[in-house]
Amino acid sequence: MVAVKAVLLDLDGTLLDTVLDLHAAANGMQRDLGNAEVAIEDIRAYVGRGIPNLVKRVLAGVLEAADDPTPPPADALASFKKHYEHFNGRAAKPFPGVMEGVRALKAMGLPLGVITNKAQAFTLPLLERTGLAPFMDVVVSGDILPKPKPDPMPVIWACGRLGVSPADTLLIGDSVHDFKAGRSGGCKVFLVPYGYNEGQDVRGLDADAIVETLFDAAQLVTRA
Repeated sequence: MVAVKAVLLDLDGTLLDTVLDLHAAANGMQRDLGNAEVAIEDIRAYVGRGIPNLVKRVLAGVLEAADDPTPPPADALASFKKHYEHFNGRAAKPFPGVMEGVRALKAMGLPLGVITNKAQAFTLPLLERTGLAPFMDVVVSGDILPKPKPDPMPVIWACGRLGVSPADTLLIGDSVHDFKAGRSGGCKVFLVPYGYNEGQDVRGLDADAIVETLFDAAQLVTRA
């Protein structure tokens, strides 16, 4: 068992399966630009480092496009955001065990938070539309602090808002970026194997646990 005072959760790929919405927005952008549409499997691989990097990956057709610090073309980014505003939350749904896990954690009296690289303009409506908003005590979107994940800044900031130490906090995510943010921020880290991990199997990371569902995670947690 892991004794904690708060739990922080990644959004896309951990709490919610959002790939259908993102796929629809990406192909809307591609049509606007006169480009070929992309496969949903590609979008699933490209998710994880925020919308600007997703746009760069879609345009280039490779994961490595996110390593280039150059911003995506303004017209492409604007097009994607226009379409995503329309599709955001329409097909997104919690992964199996998420609602049960969230309820179990809240029943222990644990404060919960979301840490995502998604922009706040999309994060808050998505949480509302999928029924997760009432469970969250803090939400840290990718554009409200100078540094997003994998930097630990969002983790440390969220812990401060919740009034807990990172050492007493559990972060649950689906990727190496979540792992790095949690570990370097001083948190305990659980990882789920089903999410958007950019092709890197999280089972190879030194997490405190690999959990098949969020409900399984809740069974390993007790309130400190």
